Amino acid sequence: MSESQLWDDVDAYFTTHLAPADDALEAALRESDAAQLPRINVAANQGKLLQLLAQIQGARTILEIGTLGGYSTIWLARALPADGRLVTLEYSARHAEVATRNIARAGLDALVDVRVGPALESLPKLADENPPPFDLVFIDADKGNNPHYLEWALSLTSTGSLIVLDNVVRGGRVADAEDTADDVRGTRAAIELIGSHPRLSGTAVQTVGSKGYDGFALARVLA
Repeated sequence: MSESQLWDDVDAYFTTHLAPADDALEAALRESDAAQLPRINVAANQGKLLQLLAQIQGARTILEIGTLGGYSTIWLARALPADGRLVTLEYSARHAEVATRNIARAGLDALVDVRVGPALESLPKLADENPPPFDLVFIDADKGNNPHYLEWALSLTSTGSLIVLDNVVRGGRVADAEDTADDVRGTRAAIELIGSHPRLSGTAVQTVGSKGYDGFALARVLA
């Protein structure tokens, strides 16, 4: 058995017992495939992790940067109370249309606000609304802008908020200081910002599974 097949099998075992699919989640993946969206959504067990983190956090407000087809949005929104709010930012209007349908099918459209456009344009507009601090921020968009998204996350959160930064391993390339690709440079800058910023305490974890070799960073906002 190959290493990747073993990872897939273990993920399937965990998912079957701990994060089983339901109609809404399966439909979100099916509709995303039908619309030919890239298959870069989080895995089911990773979606469940996001949901648990939001629940542990007691989140009432969540900001997601990078919606894709709304699969991770559904996991996160299910952690919210009935009067909670999730704002999700998506660059592509076509992706946002798919996500909006998927979120509505899951019965979560009253909780979720899908906003279309470049996140670095949407974020200042969101800040101008002076929203209550977000309890959790999930960053899963274009990696070159990771440090900018992290700075915005800091400005839109408060003490105790949690920031999750996805896909930080970049196939191991994040450790290569000579790799100048945008995704690596952006990810390295975000990791180093977490490590040096006086208002952040964080760590990063490597993972293997159905999505291959990857990982995520977690950061807690300090006073």
